[in-house]
Amino acid sequence: MDKHIGIVAVSPEGAALGYRAVFRHAALRLPPEEHPTVSIHNIPFAQYLEAIREDDWIRVGELLRESARHLSVMGAQVCFCPDNAVQHAVPIAEVACPIPWLKMTDAVADAISLDERTTVGVIGTRFVTTGSVYQSDLGVKGIKLVRPSDEDAQLLDDIIFQELVFGIIKDESRQAIHDVIVRFKDKGCEGVILGCSEGPLILSTNDSVLPLYTPADLIAQRAIAHIMSAD
Repeated sequence: MDKHIGIVAVSPEGAALGYRAVFRHAALRLPPEEHPTVSIHNIPFAQYLEAIREDDWIRVGELLRESARHLSVMGAQVCFCPDNAVQHAVPIAEVACPIPWLKMTDAVADAISLDERTTVGVIGTRFVTTGSVYQSDLGVKGIKLVRPSDEDAQLLDDIIFQELVFGIIKDESRQAIHDVIVRFKDKGCEGVILGCSEGPLILSTNDSVLPLYTPADLIAQRAIAHIMSAD
């Protein structure tokens, strides 16, 4: 049977980066003739933003599940969503879903635990930095999540929603994010979760004073491992 991975798209830029990450890891672990089929399905980004701003996580989960059902019809055997803000609703999406989900928060928590780091910061929108997207999965592994200050949280939110989701990259914004990471280091963080699916557009490991954990890359790696184990 052909290997087939489904990507549930929320942010267009983030989904595109997730797609690229899958094939980067496929190239590292599989011969070209065994690379998977990858399908992407999206529902307009605005519908997710509206539901999140209304704190309607049931609706967010329904939107995710709707995309997963379309992916199942396309032939996908497993799916994941590379968008950080909606991870809170993945357990809702899993209910009565025809294909299994791979959880990005699990992949991140496992990677940090494997590196034996116990204190990490998080970069993302306010939905991520002030919510519980990562806190539960990290907490059960004894990892402390450090949030940015209110001022930094607003700064990150503005950069992401006004620039990165549109593919706009500004040098001053790159420097601003670098400065946020320096402040995380000053607070005792041993690493940083790049909890914004568009984050790799503006920041790489070489730019950071702390190790970066890029969730979309980690879940793409897990997706390849999953289809390999299904042989």
